[in-house]
Amino acid sequence: MSEQNPNFKVSVNTEIGRLRKLLIHSPDSGLGKVVPSKAQDWLFEDIVHLDTIRKGEYDYYIKLLMYFLDPEKIKGKLAQIDSEEGNRNFYKPNHPDFHNSTSVIEIQNLLSEMLENESIRKKLVAAVCAIEGCTYKVQMELTNTDPKELAEIFISGTLANDIMIFAPIPNLIFTRDVGTTINNHILLNKPAKKARVRETLLMRYIFFNHPLFESYRNNILEIPDVTMHFLRPGDEPTFSTTLEGGDVMMVSQNHVLIGCSERTSEHGANEAIKLLFDNDVVEKVTVVKIPSKRDYMHLDTVFTQVKRNTWVILNSIAHSPKFNPYEPINFLKEPEKLEATTAIQFTKANPQAPKHFEHVEALLNDISQNDLKSNEPTKIIYSGNNQFPYDSREQWTDSCNLLAIKEGVVLGYDRNDKTVEAFKAAGFNVVDVKDLIQDLESGKVDAETLTDTLILMPSAELSRARGGFHCMSLPILRDNLVH
Repeated sequence: MSEQNPNFKVSVNTEIGRLRKLLIHSPDSGLGKVVPSKAQDWLFEDIVHLDTIRKGEYDYYIKLLMYFLDPEKIKGKLAQIDSEEGNRNFYKPNHPDFHNSTSVIEIQNLLSEMLENESIRKKLVAAVCAIEGCTYKVQMELTNTDPKELAEIFISGTLANDIMIFAPIPNLIFTRDVGTTINNHILLNKPAKKARVRETLLMRYIFFNHPLFESYRNNILEIPDVTMHFLRPGDEPTFSTTLEGGDVMMVSQNHVLIGCSERTSEHGANEAIKLLFDNDVVEKVTVVKIPSKRDYMHLDTVFTQVKRNTWVILNSIAHSPKFNPYEPINFLKEPEKLEATTAIQFTKANPQAPKHFEHVEALLNDISQNDLKSNEPTKIIYSGNNQFPYDSREQWTDSCNLLAIKEGVVLGYDRNDKTVEAFKAAGFNVVDVKDLIQDLESGKVDAETLTDTLILMPSAELSRARGGFHCMSLPILRDNLVH
């Protein structure tokens, strides 16, 4: 197993500080095994074409991350990487030609390294076999499997001979959901759906057992279930304690946002607030309650930050429908069915007196102006340029789910045309990733000096998996913002 690196650091205190290290998971063979009858159970709306995702879409994401986070792995080597042999193996975990970056960190590699420890391997195999209902004979076979091969089996559900022994975990490409870095702590998720239980287990083992995170083991926060939850009625009690990383945003050094959504319950948010306050991680937490709908899913599917004074958001979330006492519908429908979005801020110093924001846009303005001390007025870029029906259409294909590599430089899908127009109107340059990579390779563009740019990424297949680049990233190290 890799030795502990004394220079390894975990620290994220904004959504937009210069990204230095993140956890990712490249699309694996399990993605290519999603079947229509199980797609929704496995949280997919569609079945995707694996080769296109790997070689024609996600590979550009890895290349771009390398130029910004680990240029020595790619600068001057692009032609070799783009050759038939390089293109196949540069992105393939466990392959000798895999990039093996220590900044763009592949979860499958961490898993295989950790599994080299026999004691940990036995425990994790037993745990996985328990939740998957495997026979004892299969458990013994897996215990004796090569660690690299075993890591692949755990993720894809498939043996080397292509026989499936349990379901894949195709959502592992959305690494954001397994946990969130909050300052120098990591808050682990507690998934809402059974499909994500195994990936949560794997990540828990990695964070607690891989040498990389050894000095941070006391900084890993786990959400407990509410007291005596097992006595609550029903299989899926309304008291369930769930929290997923897409609903957690580290917006400033002392401030975390938590979304209550289809995937994160009020009990999950409540337990997270207690953990964060009790461990002195932050001073304030704002809970944003969004409608519990599949098309919204997580907080980061309806807004993300672009610069300290700039956000991209779905307008219907930014401004909830106003209550009109003269409309009979307000009395005929229950309040929560009106799809109102609320923002309630709790402070450690005075938790019993929360602050209510008029709407989400007011919250974002407060973060920009007061938390991040922006010198400029807050700008809001709306999904679909705030035009019906493009606002909802483009939010569904992740127009609001952007990853900031540095302040003002963000990655998004190339298919959201009206949102791209809104970025241009807000003064952003828009560049295709294929052109940018060539310019970074030739030296025409410098990653360090690039500013105010929306980088368009190919998205025909990736967008069908329902998640953008914010979802596909778990930042563990960002620079502090320079004021």
